[in-house]
Amino acid sequence: MRLALVGATGMVGEVMQSILKERGFPLSEFIPVASAKSAGKTLTWNGQPYLVRTPEEALALQPDVALFSAGGDTSLEWAPRFAAQGCYVIDNSSAWRMDPSIPLVVPEVNPEALDMDSRIIANPNCSTIQLVMVLKPLHQRFPIKRVIVSTYQSVTGTGKAAVDQLVNERQGIEGATVYPYPIDKNCIPHCDVFLDNDYSKEEMKLSHETKKILSDNTVLVSATAVRVPVQGGHSEAVNIEFSGERPSMEAVRACLNEFPGVTVLDNPAANSYPMPRFAAGQDDVFVGRIREDHSHPRAMHCWIVADNLRKGAATNAVQIAEELIRQKKLQA
Repeated sequence: MRLALVGATGMVGEVMQSILKERGFPLSEFIPVASAKSAGKTLTWNGQPYLVRTPEEALALQPDVALFSAGGDTSLEWAPRFAAQGCYVIDNSSAWRMDPSIPLVVPEVNPEALDMDSRIIANPNCSTIQLVMVLKPLHQRFPIKRVIVSTYQSVTGTGKAAVDQLVNERQGIEGATVYPYPIDKNCIPHCDVFLDNDYSKEEMKLSHETKKILSDNTVLVSATAVRVPVQGGHSEAVNIEFSGERPSMEAVRACLNEFPGVTVLDNPAANSYPMPRFAAGQDDVFVGRIREDHSHPRAMHCWIVADNLRKGAATNAVQIAEELIRQKKLQA
């Protein structure tokens, strides 16, 4: 199996390289792809040197699957060209997520979406992935009416330049900035661009993508997305309102404990709860602070944390490719 990694030299691309190796993904040829300024350089993966290719060069090598993590413009231009020659494209940008003809997939949540006749598959937003990993098992047993989520998002979600900005500010070094304000010792309620409705694009992604992944437009989602000076992962404070009677918190914990890829970490008396510093480098989604909403008879609160570069991006993309193999759409 020939695998192209488009955006191989970026932050998510580097994590994808690690995930492919860790999970022993069955590829016969690895094709790293980057922009023209990186093309022609050598990249070492799994102990072997590989020539970094341009998208045009990679296309000529006819890969069987391509993992895209190079931004929406690159995906819009190149994903259809790879797909047209029979390659499965798993795209990490927002370019194709809300296209009704393109599956938007979290393998533990909606693998059946891969039945759609599309060679392009969208990887959801990092914040959405960890949210639906908790909502899905609950919604199956205790239908959900409304979700209010506030995110605490790592600077790694913005990329290397944002990490550099944070490090420089902490060291008192002047440098390039990607945020409109300092991020060190600060929280910025501004993730992605603001839209005409005064929500940010990130906030509306959480609403629209959740409905698509759950295949249920009746689930209402309202979000506030905040950038925080953290590198380990994204956190979310979530209020869930059920359509019917609120389940017991014991039933909620049991339901979540049974779901693959979710770890319940919920013992406040022992100071046990999810945090980015513990989720970093892990593929599970961690949930804790599970408690009844004392102000609403049908609602509850929880706190969700995940490594946004792994399950929120790279791991989920590789898992989609693994699911394609399980469904025999790709031959290992």
